[in-house]
Amino acid sequence: MAVPAAFFDLDKTLMAGSSGMQFAKAARERGLISRAQVLRWGRDHIRYRIKGATDDETGEILKVARETLSGVSYNEISRMWPEVLAGILPRIYPEVLSEVHRHQDEGRLTYIVSAAGSDMVESLAQVLGMDGGIGTRYVVEEGAYTGALDGPFVYGRGKVKAIRWLSELRDQTGEEPFDLEASWAYSDSASDMPMLELVGNAVAVNPDAPLLEVARREGWKVMRFERLGRNLAIGGTVAAAALAGGIGGYLSKRRT
Repeated sequence: MAVPAAFFDLDKTLMAGSSGMQFAKAARERGLISRAQVLRWGRDHIRYRIKGATDDETGEILKVARETLSGVSYNEISRMWPEVLAGILPRIYPEVLSEVHRHQDEGRLTYIVSAAGSDMVESLAQVLGMDGGIGTRYVVEEGAYTGALDGPFVYGRGKVKAIRWLSELRDQTGEEPFDLEASWAYSDSASDMPMLELVGNAVAVNPDAPLLEVARREGWKVMRFERLGRNLAIGGTVAAAALAGGIGGYLSKRRT
């Protein structure tokens, strides 16, 4: 028997802005990447978010990510996740988080699906109480990132490959695969059309012009909110506890 799920893009869908920039900021503060790498990262992300990305531009974004991570200590990156998530959590859209909770209440699994690194995506999903995160996986050898991929780049059609792979893995390990026709997907960008078309229920969140055109033509639900409203409803000591407990528990299961 298959199980329905809800899949959420991260940047500008579940959160305002770019998770990649939060990562780059934290990595720069720890001296893991150079100022030039941060500027290059920011330039490519801004261009992508404004204009979208062709296959060539997507390849360039992936190239920058791989070069940035190559040779960097896995443990050093792992230790900065609390800082990265501390920058992301206040940017979570409460309207979209409410959709996550609705799907959970209605018995659907909930996942973040993002081109961002899988460790960060999985960490954020755990802190938000979701079932999992599907992100880009990078090879780690002798305690350091090699820059090579361990699976698809989870962008565009890569999101479909990653979702299908996880569904097959669930089936092979005795868990229910995904019922994609009964599943949902959320995104702000036409670059996620493959993921949106994969499921039976697509939702456009503050969509770019090409996605809005498709959403209107297909009769998809459109969510609009002009700015980040209230912050995620965990604050102060509670937020710190969520980060410490969630990330600590998560990292204890990871490689050392």
